[in-house]
Amino acid sequence: MEWHQLEYFKLVAELQHVTHAAEQLSISQPALSRSIAKLEEELGFPLFERRGKNVVLNRYGEIFLQYVEKSMQEITAGKQAIHDLIHPDHGSVSLSFLHSLGPNLVPGLLSKFRLTCPNIQFKLYQNTTTLLLDQLENGEIDLCLCSPVATREHVEWEPLFAEELFVVIPHGHYLGTRDTIELKEIAAEPIITFKKDYGLRILTDQFFKEANIDPFITFEGEEIMTVAGLVEAKLGVALIPHVFGLDKAKISFLPISNPLCQRTIGIAWIKERYLSPAAQKFKSFVIQSFQ
Repeated sequence: MEWHQLEYFKLVAELQHVTHAAEQLSISQPALSRSIAKLEEELGFPLFERRGKNVVLNRYGEIFLQYVEKSMQEITAGKQAIHDLIHPDHGSVSLSFLHSLGPNLVPGLLSKFRLTCPNIQFKLYQNTTTLLLDQLENGEIDLCLCSPVATREHVEWEPLFAEELFVVIPHGHYLGTRDTIELKEIAAEPIITFKKDYGLRILTDQFFKEANIDPFITFEGEEIMTVAGLVEAKLGVALIPHVFGLDKAKISFLPISNPLCQRTIGIAWIKERYLSPAAQKFKSFVIQSFQ
């Protein structure tokens, strides 16, 4: 069994088409078919079933693919570990973070870090908390900055700071003269919030349940700026943090006296998964920056 056979098998399994896989690998279709057949012969069981012009994994192939992917990840990590030992002050860090952390917090952290580690490069991704954690578990990223709204078995967290959440109202709203507000006071208001798998939506639902509110939701957005813009247009009220870029919006932020409404922002990584020296350095730098 050779390394290229496993690579060929993995690509055919992903594309479910031998000809397309051969084109992508820049080899002939017969050569690829022979390689797969030889692999099946060595293993002693078939891996694919034909369905018209396509091929699909059979139950043996599905099991074998899981182990091939894990093995290839481990070998890649091993190669990277050796490379990092040879070049400890170089390398790259794959970092993902919430959209709301992009305009101000993340650029500030990266600028300060690169003053002392200028040769470390970054690959950056933005997404929702749920998808960021999926990326983390799948090995696509080293670290992520998000809100720990749900526990996951293999994810290690270090809390960094807490963000207060406010009831946000448009200018001219009848609650605009208040200094603070209890969350239950917006029970009859139209609510602008986030889609169901978003971290802020999960938190908002928890706070509404705590305040015995059955919210009348008029819109489910994806970004804080969009939600704030709809509040500014007087389409409802929202529960959001005061993030960078909202100072000029025609909205007011009302502190909530009851219940305590805030979200924790933390840095996450996978327990027992190899982190390069570059990623370890950046993780330690981030944690120390907020202590």
